Amino acid sequence: MKSFIDTNVFLYAAGGVHPLRQACARVLRRVADGTLDATVNSEVIQEIVYVLWRRGRREDALTLASHVSALFPDMLAVTRGDVAMACELLRRSPKLSVRDAIHVATMIQNGIDEIISVDADFDRIEGIRRISPR
Repeated sequence: MKSFIDTNVFLYAAGGVHPLRQACARVLRRVADGTLDATVNSEVIQEIVYVLWRRGRREDALTLASHVSALFPDMLAVTRGDVAMACELLRRSPKLSVRDAIHVATMIQNGIDEIISVDADFDRIEGIRRISPR
């Protein structure tokens, strides 16, 4: 079964000292060595760059985006259908963030029901199972 990896896993793995850093790095090593079948969408790359760029870590943003793109050569595109589904998810779940709605919509449209994430907001989404990196 393919898992979707949320942006926060990459940010913790590439960040400074944090209790989640090693667990998130372990998830990414499993992807790299082929023991974890996972994917991301193009919005994950955009979000990585956005977050790090705003923090003044511009070179880190570009480097991490490049590494993630290489790790997932078949990353999922965010389609018109994903956007329409995300809008419907936002109507039904107004507390859901826009980016999370895009991720969930992309997952549903591609038959993925498992997300590896630190974000417990995904626990409220029917049909989606969140796996903590720990």
